[in-house]
Amino acid sequence: MSASVVVDPDSPPAPAVTVGTVAVVAHRKKNLGGGLDELRAALVGAGVRDLLWYEVPKSRKAPKKVRRALDKGAELVFVWGGDGMVQRCADTLAGSPTPMAILPAGTANLFAGNLGIPEDLAEAVRIGLHGTRRRLDLGKLNGEHFAVMAGAGFDGDLIREADREMKGRLGRLAYVWTGLRHVRGELTRTRITVDGDTWFDGEASCVLFGNVGTITGGIPAFDDARPDSGSLEIGVSTASGAVDWARTLGKMATGRSEDSKFLRITRGRKVRVRFAEKKTYEMDGGARSRTKRLKVRAVPAALTVCCPEPDGGEPTATP
Repeated sequence: MSASVVVDPDSPPAPAVTVGTVAVVAHRKKNLGGGLDELRAALVGAGVRDLLWYEVPKSRKAPKKVRRALDKGAELVFVWGGDGMVQRCADTLAGSPTPMAILPAGTANLFAGNLGIPEDLAEAVRIGLHGTRRRLDLGKLNGEHFAVMAGAGFDGDLIREADREMKGRLGRLAYVWTGLRHVRGELTRTRITVDGDTWFDGEASCVLFGNVGTITGGIPAFDDARPDSGSLEIGVSTASGAVDWARTLGKMATGRSEDSKFLRITRGRKVRVRFAEKKTYEMDGGARSRTKRLKVRAVPAALTVCCPEPDGGEPTATP
């Protein structure tokens, strides 16, 4: 099958690619534009000569391929997939000077969306090859990095139930559907310390940690979040029933999270959470195990990401 790349003979040539070995780590079940055939053709057409290519059936198999790419001298890693795929690759690339370029082929693509990377294959490839290199923060929860958000309680249950099959059929509606099923938001005794001081001690239904502003389901939860601030946004909800959650989500959806009486928000670098009973926790749309304890911290400038040029200007390199 041929790729659907159309080249205008009158258009000026693309600028020379300034990187050597380029790697693609792709979730083969995800799709964007004309698919992986178009991606390969676009990279070759842009002048990439040394191309490493890896496809995986599940995001949890991606870290091994990223490590292999680094061992083979990759100077740029394109990640094809959704937030789960990006999270797995970011966790592996954290602390490395090798930039990550995002090709948003998933359901929500929240990290890409927060950074202004469009769901357009040609433009995402251009940004990866010629865009601004930014050093961005990551969060780290129980030893694993996340790029968008992490949480436990109501949020963890929501993610756990919005399985891959349902997200494939319903897309973002899967989160709404499962949210309605879990709208009870059962309260659990929760103690949260932020940078060594007790910040919350009481009954809570959900604890969230945000590296960016827009989180699961496209909700703008943290109005002032920035992925280069050196800190994480921290939220705790005391909403417990359908009416409480409807009011809370309504405030969040309109960008007025701080106005909800069921939501407290602060900012910090190191967070410890202890629950009275085990809760499912999640990061970047992927459910993890059940636990009573969360250890969270911000990791400043942990990852280099290829981003759109600021204000449409010329590409710049961020140290």
